[in-house]
Order: sequence, then structure tokens, then C-alpha cells
Amino acid sequence: MELKTREDYLRAMYEIYEKQDSEEKGKGIKSVDVATFLGVSRASVSEINRKLEKECLIESERYTKVRLTEKGLKEAKRAVYRHRVIEVFLVKILKYSSEDLKVEDETHRLEHAFSEESIKRLNNLLQNPKLCPHGKKIHK
Repeated sequence: MELKTREDYLRAMYEIYEKQDSEEKGKGIKSVDVATFLGVSRASVSEINRKLEKECLIESERYTKVRLTEKGLKEAKRAVYRHRVIEVFLVKILKYSSEDLKVEDETHRLEHAFSEESIKRLNNLLQNPKLCPHGKKIHK
């Protein structure tokens, strides 16, 4: 599976997971929510879920919910971290509006282009921000 696709799905799952209340968190993430988040079909989500499960990144209940494994959670957090650091850069340094849809598109493109070293340097340049422009925590 293409790294970009894997990261997109894992990031979507993590962001949905973050929004869940404490009672929902243990019950998993609905595939339909992932499809809606990414703007793709449920069939596409099912296909990717099978691949993510083979890579031991998720555990799934067929046609219902998925849970990130420890390995999947680690990769998802890394993808979210990259995304949010770049988002801060675009808003704080390049003066994009956090409400502008262009910032999301630009962030998405750049998160796959930057190396880990560049993300680390960007984070240092930004003085290790704790929150993204949308108020979500930036976890390392």
C-alpha cells in the first residue's frame, strides 16, 4: 500500500478517535465515519482496512468498527503530528487563515513531502507548539 494512503487513513482514524468521548473510545471507529472524513466510499475504506489489518495497524470487526493497534496508533500519531506542525507553520509563518480551506489542502500536500528531519526542524523553528491552529494538541 502506498505510504501516503496509509498515513491518510491512519490520520483520519486518529482524528475521529480524538473526538470520541471516553465511553466511545474503547468501542472503535466506524468505517462510515472514516469514509465521510476522507470523502471516499465505504468500499474504499473496507479495502484499505483489510490492508491495514494485514500490516497489523488495525483490528477490525467486519463491516462495523476498527481499532488502532499499538503499532497503528504510533504511526497515526506520527502522521497527525506532521500534519499539525505543518498547519502551524502555514498559519503562523506563511499567514494562511486557519479557516481557509486552502490551508488544509496545502497541509495535506506538504505532510507527505517533508522528511522527518524537516518536520523536526520546523517544529524547533516554531518553538515546539502545543496546539495546532484549530486548538488540537500536538503530540510527539
